[in-house]
Amino acid sequence: MPRGPLTGLVVLDLSRILAGPTATQLLGDLGATVWKIERPGTGDDTRGWGPPFLKDAQGNDTRESAYYLSANRNKRSLAIDIAAPEGRDLLRRLAGKADVLIENFKVGDLARRGLGYEDLRPLNPGLIYCSISGFGQTGPYAARAGYDFLIQGMGGLMSLTGRPDEEGGEPTKAGVGIADVMCGMYASNAILAALHHRTATGEGQHIDVALLDTQVAWLINQGVAYLTDGAVPPRRGNAHPAIVPYNAYPARDGSFILAVGNDAQFRRFCEVAGAPALADDPRFSTNAQRVRNRVVLEPEIERLTRTRDAADWIAVLEAAGVPCGPINDVGEVFADPQVRHRGMRISMPHEKRAKGSVDLIGNPLNLSRTPVSYRHAPPELGADTQAVLRSALELDDAELERLTAEGAFGAQGDETK
Repeated sequence: MPRGPLTGLVVLDLSRILAGPTATQLLGDLGATVWKIERPGTGDDTRGWGPPFLKDAQGNDTRESAYYLSANRNKRSLAIDIAAPEGRDLLRRLAGKADVLIENFKVGDLARRGLGYEDLRPLNPGLIYCSISGFGQTGPYAARAGYDFLIQGMGGLMSLTGRPDEEGGEPTKAGVGIADVMCGMYASNAILAALHHRTATGEGQHIDVALLDTQVAWLINQGVAYLTDGAVPPRRGNAHPAIVPYNAYPARDGSFILAVGNDAQFRRFCEVAGAPALADDPRFSTNAQRVRNRVVLEPEIERLTRTRDAADWIAVLEAAGVPCGPINDVGEVFADPQVRHRGMRISMPHEKRAKGSVDLIGNPLNLSRTPVSYRHAPPELGADTQAVLRSALELDDAELERLTAEGAFGAQGDETK
């Protein structure tokens, strides 16, 4: 089996919820060994974020939520009590063996426990230490807790999402934790860049990634539009701010997406729709004119699209080379032949699952020489504590028993296997 591009890399994962776990799952899929540190007894907060939960052979809920499963593949779970001195000492020793550490504690929290970057750098000068927070390590909001919903609101995304004001709409968050996910993507990119620098120089470094910063960064064209002309972009529902027609349009039996990207495509749409004169109308002949005159053009397009069923429109427009498509629900997504062909639904062995396996979303990266791999299903809490400590730190039975008695693995040490 080909080795992943990050095989041999060790990641110490002190993050929880979604942004950090998204980053570490990606690194794990690419071959890295990921040690996920969890609070004894409770673990990652998302373990309790359900239903739905996996069902066991008797049909009962397990403690493995779908939310937790979504971002914790290819990891080893270690239940270590960071509040105990012995637990903190174990983390320092593990950090000495790691290439990367990712954490999303409140700003300054780990430093107060002797686990900040400046504390660990002398132990491991090559360590890449990535801090993920709501608002960054500096600034007037640094001490605040940050959650995806708050960031979508504060970072401008919600002001752009939802039906227009004149249609009775209101700001709406995205249906998934996209601010968290994108922050995790930025964090993983920064880590890879820092590793490249370390290869050249031997130096580790501290990475400061904030949910708010990354949300502002991916305002992209809408943010730069404001910086260009000073006009605050309004909510447009499904419409595009700078392309027309680019929207969800009503068909005879529902809605479908029409995504015209240039003037030639618009002309072909008009010909298929039986209205070639629209493409010759000077108000609509170029995209800039269509954007300026959208309030006139959009009703005309809707009048045309209502004359056929959505599937008929998709068939004839695809044949004419006009970008279009259905609006799928999540079930239809995973039944789609292209999604199935691309391997975006995978199955991994899981002993707590009644059928013996768990279905997950596949990794979208396709590397020809060093493909991603699915080696470990999302772990049960503390499932790998002793195994990792034995192999990484060479602890023996006596040492593990002493650490258990001293509370390094929680009050009872009952999550440590």
